[in-house]
Amino acid sequence: MPLSNKLNIPKIDSSSLVDKVEEALIDLLISKKLNPGDTIPKEMELTQMLGVSRTVIRESLGRLKSLGLIESIKHKGTIIRSPNLLHQLKKSFIPNILDQATLKDVFEIRLVLEIGMGDLIFQRLKKEDIEELEEIVKAEPNTPEDIHFEIEHEIKFHGKLYEMSGNQTLMDFQSLLLPSFRYVYDSELINSPSSDKKWVSHSDLVDILKTGTPNKFRNAMRKHLDRHFRGYFMGAKKV
Repeated sequence: MPLSNKLNIPKIDSSSLVDKVEEALIDLLISKKLNPGDTIPKEMELTQMLGVSRTVIRESLGRLKSLGLIESIKHKGTIIRSPNLLHQLKKSFIPNILDQATLKDVFEIRLVLEIGMGDLIFQRLKKEDIEELEEIVKAEPNTPEDIHFEIEHEIKFHGKLYEMSGNQTLMDFQSLLLPSFRYVYDSELINSPSSDKKWVSHSDLVDILKTGTPNKFRNAMRKHLDRHFRGYFMGAKKV
């Protein structure tokens, strides 16, 4: 039997006091079932409740403020707020310092999202949306090969689809992922497969939005992105 098992030495808690207080404050918000707009105890009260210095409390509260969980309001105190879910993620989402495994994951998220949002688009589809998509398509190059490489056209068309979903968090997430799409393409992690007659163009997708169904749109979007799937995985094998 190993000596460590005989001695039964407990693991050392390496988290700092501020880390622990931050966790305790979050647990407090959860246990008290506080909602946006509710006030939290003042610094001195928290100092007494948790048995730590005011400096530690202030640093912990500062972390929660940076996360967008709380906000200081004059003459009211510190209140709970509904955080922007992507705010912190956006700060650390710097494509050129992300490793290729992460970039791969990000690109896959994009593919999955665009295939799956057909129901939202059809539910909230407006005539002016179709008209705007048609204008976008008119400005695109004539050949599928050009469309594949012209990232700006891809971004404009697919960005409009995210907007048509009517889901603000989805739209915010798409804008967050865009720099990574550019980086993936610029880094040549995507190879261009040969032209495929079964490929679905942006124009084809617009036609389906006019007269088709969510399921038909999903299948068409999968075919539209098939070149990305195949080209990406072909390139990924070489990384």
